[in-house]
Amino acid sequence: MALDTDKIIEDLKGASILELNDLVKAIEDEFGVSAAAPVAAAGAAGGEAAAKSTFDVELTEAGQEKVKVIKAVRDITGLGLKDSKDLVDGAPKNVKEGVSEDEANDIKSKLEDVGATVTLK
Repeated sequence: MALDTDKIIEDLKGASILELNDLVKAIEDEFGVSAAAPVAAAGAAGGEAAAKSTFDVELTEAGQEKVKVIKAVRDITGLGLKDSKDLVDGAPKNVKEGVSEDEANDIKSKLEDVGATVTLK
């Protein structure tokens, strides 16, 4: 089946915005694709971070509540007390590597809640 490209373009020119929107949704549903612009095309500094699929959570500084940070690191990593203490004492160090954005933000939140400084990379 040959497509008549010129006819399709003429039909699209005459369509309303709502009709074009419905067409895009139908194509997305039919072919399992998305018409959203790729995130990497954003080019902004924030766009680069959004395009990453995995993150490393770095404990930059333990802060004033070191014992609470050690407990949080134990809960997050499953490490023993000595290993958790060594990790906190050795800051800056990665707490977890290669985690999803949601998990990274969750870990960051838990550590910041007990006074630590955290950086996502």
